[in-house]
Amino acid sequence: MISALTRFLFIVCLAFIAAFITLANLGDKWAIGIGILILSIPLVYSYINLARLRKYVLNDSVEKMPLPSGFWEEVFFRLQRLVRNLKQKIRTIEQQHDHFIEAFQASPNGIVMLDEGDHIEWCNSIAERFFGLSFKRDVMQRINFLIRRPEFIQYLQKRNFDDPLLLERMGPDSSLSLMLQAFPFGRNRHLVLIQDVTDLQKADAMRRDFVANVSHEMRTPITVLMGFLETVQSLDLKKEQQDQYFEMMMSQAQRMKSLVEDLLMLANLEANSLPATNATVKMETLMALLKNDAQALSQGKHALNFNTNSSMNLLGDEREVLSAFGNLVSNAIRYTPDIGSINIAWNVNADGQGEFSVTDTGPGIAAEHLPRLTERFYRIDRSRSRDTGGTGLGLAIVKHIANRHQAQLVIESTPGRGSKFTLRFPKERVSA
Repeated sequence: MISALTRFLFIVCLAFIAAFITLANLGDKWAIGIGILILSIPLVYSYINLARLRKYVLNDSVEKMPLPSGFWEEVFFRLQRLVRNLKQKIRTIEQQHDHFIEAFQASPNGIVMLDEGDHIEWCNSIAERFFGLSFKRDVMQRINFLIRRPEFIQYLQKRNFDDPLLLERMGPDSSLSLMLQAFPFGRNRHLVLIQDVTDLQKADAMRRDFVANVSHEMRTPITVLMGFLETVQSLDLKKEQQDQYFEMMMSQAQRMKSLVEDLLMLANLEANSLPATNATVKMETLMALLKNDAQALSQGKHALNFNTNSSMNLLGDEREVLSAFGNLVSNAIRYTPDIGSINIAWNVNADGQGEFSVTDTGPGIAAEHLPRLTERFYRIDRSRSRDTGGTGLGLAIVKHIANRHQAQLVIESTPGRGSKFTLRFPKERVSA
């Protein structure tokens, strides 16, 4: 476009010079003046259009300027079309950029973009929360000036990003465990991805504790059994002594059997998160079974009171319900001193919810222990728990069974005055 305009002006100038020379030879001054005036009209017109074009270019409104006539119409039209196409491409690129930013913001992981000098070019809101950053405040700041952990600074300096880096005790409250890894992109730039692995770390710690607890619980009765067997093999014992050792060995074997059964039950419950079935559980029959088991375990040492205050039945898995109720009753018997009283009741409250409750006159539980009672192998007094024959899994099983039946486990306890454990079932689980 510019070369065409140049050629046009060059031709006009040549015509002007040729006309001026011709008229000068003729000696007609008036003719010369008129010729100059006529030949200057295209130049003035071109200047006016150039001035208009400059005005619209400076105001960034070329696509809105009116088109002139003649040669300049095509020039203006082509310029307008070029500007429109360029602006449309810019808008498309900006939309794509916004979509990428929205996608990065929606990511559950933190994202930080670093230039070749490890300056922060951009970061999403998750990364801001993880590291206490502010993009508007910290843009183009060196990231190692803002994250001062020695292991992170060393990770950046080594420039070996094949393996991720674990940062513990991060975040505003120092409760986060973050796994980060840098990936090169572009020209010596790096993209840092940060993942919150706090829950994974806790789950791994729970798994290690669980394995350690199971090993410890199994090792104790096995050690006792081996000691009794060595004694029976190496010593010439009387029949009464042998019977006594065999009885203690049977007790330890029964303890291991109970632990294995509880572990299998807990594993099955954790593997099955679906709601329990809606089979009818006859509460009158269930309470009779609980009473027989409780009397056998108590051996007349406690005052046991069973009250069925409602003829309504329960909808659920009978085996699981019996296990949950039995764990609550056996716990009350084990932890309530002799001559204490235990009340076991089934009733339907005013809201139509089924309630199975076990109330004892035992030593009670301090408030700080109540939130952790349903954890696996959590014990307030480990020595007393082993003396009573508990596995430490009973309340964990009760909690899982309650979840499968949409029930709620409510624990009320006062040290020195006893405890009350209530399983509250929704009215949809109660049937005539």
